Amino acid sequence: MEFFQLSDLEAEQRIKGGLYFQFISEEKLSVGLYKLEAGSIDRQNPHSEDEVYYVLKGRAMIRVGTETQEIKPGSIIFVRAGDDHKFSSIKEDLELFVFFVPAHKPA
Repeated sequence: MEFFQLSDLEAEQRIKGGLYFQFISEEKLSVGLYKLEAGSIDRQNPHSEDEVYYVLKGRAMIRVGTETQEIKPGSIIFVRAGDDHKFSSIKEDLELFVFFVPAHKPA
């Protein structure tokens, strides 16, 4: 078993830097913490894995394909592998858990 505290993950991400911090990486699943500052631009590209976002903090919009939806803490978003998607209109610093199946191998 592995056990994580959000505050510990946030501290480790601050130390390592970067927008995405992957803290679980198994063959069939990876999980990371993704942060975007208010007013920033999401530069991610479609992934080859299915993914689920769980919004921990912040408010923004997400576009998946041609659909756009407002998101806030507690929102859960499923994005199919290959679907174009972007966060936009980031009104408050955004913090999300990202679950990839199968595991994502960040560059």
